[in-house]
Amino acid sequence: MSPKAAPGRTPVAQNRRARHDYDIVDTYEAGIVLVGGEVKSFREGRVQLRDSFARVQDGEVWLHGMHISPYTYSSGFGYADPDRSRKLLLHRRQIQELARETQQGPLTLVPLSAYFKDGRVKIELALARGRREYDKRRAIAAREADMEARREMGARRRREGAR
Repeated sequence: MSPKAAPGRTPVAQNRRARHDYDIVDTYEAGIVLVGGEVKSFREGRVQLRDSFARVQDGEVWLHGMHISPYTYSSGFGYADPDRSRKLLLHRRQIQELARETQQGPLTLVPLSAYFKDGRVKIELALARGRREYDKRRAIAAREADMEARREMGARRRREGAR
């Protein structure tokens, strides 16, 4: 999870591949409709966002491919399919904007993380553009160059402080 979580946010799951595979254009915070023991499974951290995506259908946003394992202590009652599509809760204006953006350009909706905020389950949803293989290599090279520069600056500060 994020080392610097925002105040009031309890992180549960992250989609780490999303930031590697996509360029993030914009992010949105969405609520999610859960049923039965899904919230309890969510609290236990039994959530996987890998390979999940969202779509705007009939004026609603649906999250596909998110896996929430069934709650261990529920037998029969409150059972829901772990891989079912789940409705995301956004403002109408945001949904219209997302629909327009995804229809016009080569953009997709990808969940970045799932967390609790003030006791409610939230999904950080990103409007993202897919990266090509050469873009991924370029991003990795830039990240490594930045890390090397920071490392060198730290070493330089330590040398000057010792004098």
